[in-house]
Amino acid sequence: MKKVNYKLHSLIILKKLWASVTDLIPIIVVVVFFQTVVIQQPFPQIGEVIFGILLVIVGLMLFIEGLEMGLFPIGESMAFALAKKGSLFWLMVFSFLLGFSTTIAEPALIAVAKEASVISSGAGLIENNQETMETYAMGLRLTVAFSVGLAIVIGVLRILKGWPLHYLIIGGYVMVMLMTIIAPEEIIGLAYDAGGVTTSTITVPLVTALGVGLATVIKGRSPLLDGFGLIAFASLLPMIFVMAYGLFWF
Repeated sequence: MKKVNYKLHSLIILKKLWASVTDLIPIIVVVVFFQTVVIQQPFPQIGEVIFGILLVIVGLMLFIEGLEMGLFPIGESMAFALAKKGSLFWLMVFSFLLGFSTTIAEPALIAVAKEASVISSGAGLIENNQETMETYAMGLRLTVAFSVGLAIVIGVLRILKGWPLHYLIIGGYVMVMLMTIIAPEEIIGLAYDAGGVTTSTITVPLVTALGVGLATVIKGRSPLLDGFGLIAFASLLPMIFVMAYGLFWF
């Protein structure tokens, strides 16, 4: 039976914890500076603050480790298997469902959709009752999730066909500008924010792994040149779709 080298494993864990600390140092310095120098007030509940920071450090380390051990490998392996299978239909279905399912579960999107429903009802844009607010929030989540699923399909087609990325991105932002002109002003800020909440903890790792995996296995494609760019589509299309959603509601 192979003997476990606990010392080596401990050093690896400490190294990864230190990497998490160095990632968080800038934001910690900013918060401490403004709290002590600008606001000139002591930290409220300093014990809980320190404990929370420690949890964030450990959580960040575990999250990154989970990405490297689980999400990135499985995303790349599934992309490889589907590409080898040679079925464009199933690759498109997988791409859409991957984008849809990861986005609908995004904690950031859930929080933004809930807050948007509260603000909209308070402003009189939608009826101020629980059912309407929940319907509005769920509709917003489904709209964003659908748009991300479609965005991933477009991104995968770009990798397969070798379409230039900048043409699609420029065309997409032209559509964003046109929608900004005709969409209700109450939805524009939310629509632009929707493009950001899709690029969060769940969506990015799997979508990135899908793109890199496809570009690696497809002949004539470069993982560096063609594998990235899916996240750009996932940020772009939600802005267009949420503004269209605003046209429906307002």
